[in-house]
Amino acid sequence: MMGRKLEGKVIVVSGGTKGVGRTAAEEFAREGARVVIGGRDEAAALKSIRVMRAYGSDGIFVHTELTDVGDCRRLFSQAAGEYGKVDGFFNYAGITPVSPLDTCDEETFNRVMDINFRACFFCCQEAVRYMRENGGGSIVLTGSAHAWGGQKDRAAYACSKGVLLTLMEHIAHNYASERIRCNYLTLGWTPTEGEVALRNSQGMTEAELRRQAARILPMGRMLERADYVEALIYFMSDASAMMTGSNFRITAGEYI
Repeated sequence: MMGRKLEGKVIVVSGGTKGVGRTAAEEFAREGARVVIGGRDEAAALKSIRVMRAYGSDGIFVHTELTDVGDCRRLFSQAAGEYGKVDGFFNYAGITPVSPLDTCDEETFNRVMDINFRACFFCCQEAVRYMRENGGGSIVLTGSAHAWGGQKDRAAYACSKGVLLTLMEHIAHNYASERIRCNYLTLGWTPTEGEVALRNSQGMTEAELRRQAARILPMGRMLERADYVEALIYFMSDASAMMTGSNFRITAGEYI
């Protein structure tokens, strides 16, 4: 198909088997990209790959334990090995456990930082390495309004997202001369599998979650996965070739 916005590009998605990551992976393929899905849920990834092929594109799954730096590196080496290059990286993987400053235990803190920051850091290291060989590329880090202080019960998560904001600016400032750009996409309150599971564990149904969010969010509803698609396609496309170091908010007006 002609005229697709991501035709010929190779995009790696960490956490691409769930939530916004999975939706993004499929939509990248709809726009012509070949997509490399990093995650643990092979069955979900294979379903997405079937969708990609129905769109006339392709994808592969790389089982990735993000707490293992070796796996982070293998995610990119297999992408380049399969498709010859890496043009884009969408870092979606992350966890959001309850973690107030005054009660957060060391195990929870370490897990949040290992998955949300450490894995992203080393994935970005690989992304830069392969994009440099290809003359440039686009990195998108998944941000959160929690990065600007956060709610009281999300201290560790808020810190991890704040560090990603710094990482984004570091990459943007230091690699622009190599045509490698990096932007921070601030996601809003979204009923992903992880969010719904967390609320279920606290005794709240998804319907109750949605009603509560509708009362809190200025625009009156939770964000849906589709709300982020056009921004993500833009970031990965040549249309955003001169955009780097930006914080792009899609939060229904939420500022924590």
